[in-house]
Amino acid sequence: MKKYILFICLTFITLGCFAQIADSAKRHVVLQGAANFRDLGGYSTKDGHHVKWNEIYRSADMSRLTDADLLVLKDRKITYDVDLRGIKEAAGAPDKINPGTDYILCSAGSNNLGAMMKGLYTAKGKAAGDSLIMQFYKNTDSLALRYKPFFDKLLDLPTGQSLVFHCTAGKDRTGIAAALLLYSLGVPYDTIIQDYEATNYYRRTENAKAIGQMTKGLHADEEVVKAMMAAKKEYLDATFDKIKKQYGSIDNYLTTQIGLDDKKIALLKSKFLE
Repeated sequence: MKKYILFICLTFITLGCFAQIADSAKRHVVLQGAANFRDLGGYSTKDGHHVKWNEIYRSADMSRLTDADLLVLKDRKITYDVDLRGIKEAAGAPDKINPGTDYILCSAGSNNLGAMMKGLYTAKGKAAGDSLIMQFYKNTDSLALRYKPFFDKLLDLPTGQSLVFHCTAGKDRTGIAAALLLYSLGVPYDTIIQDYEATNYYRRTENAKAIGQMTKGLHADEEVVKAMMAAKKEYLDATFDKIKKQYGSIDNYLTTQIGLDDKKIALLKSKFLE
């Protein structure tokens, strides 16, 4: 009997793994010049709907896209680009986009990251690295200024067109944007966390290179760099917890700060759920 139960459990685990691999293969958009580029489609909502495929994409830096990559974006009808980087970040590595793409830079809260980056090279140990990145996730002062234009673009996105949003690593600023969007569409928080933590998988090669460069070439503490490069549940939890503490709930925050009243939430759902 025990062997039978174990067999059943292993079967479900195996099927779950295969499902995740298949879903990952469908979600991941393989590009030569950008990492962590993926479709937000396919996620189930609490009421049984699903986020539409081929409508909304998230990515890391898009300054090194090749001509072949641009053809992929064109084929996927990605004509809206929301850049969440700071002004200097964007100017130093401007996005490569197709002609006619609607581009917007949402730099609020991204122009004063110098202190955190400086701390990256002076902090020591895992706890210090976690503390450093948590400071960013707990700072909600600029979130509305950064993300309201993002939601406005989604609400105005023409039928048949798609949108990509990104920062540099596609982890922190992009991760919070994806989390707020998926929450507004009714996706369970556990699923939101899974999407956030998936950056660890999609950026595994880039993260390994970055950790090596920063620890060997720039003499940063390895544990600090690993913490800074990771997408951990407690990081995103810190943002959501801070929002709840300040505004009572995520729903109230989306309404009062992002401007998503019931009518706009309904519009988002009608546009991006099936």
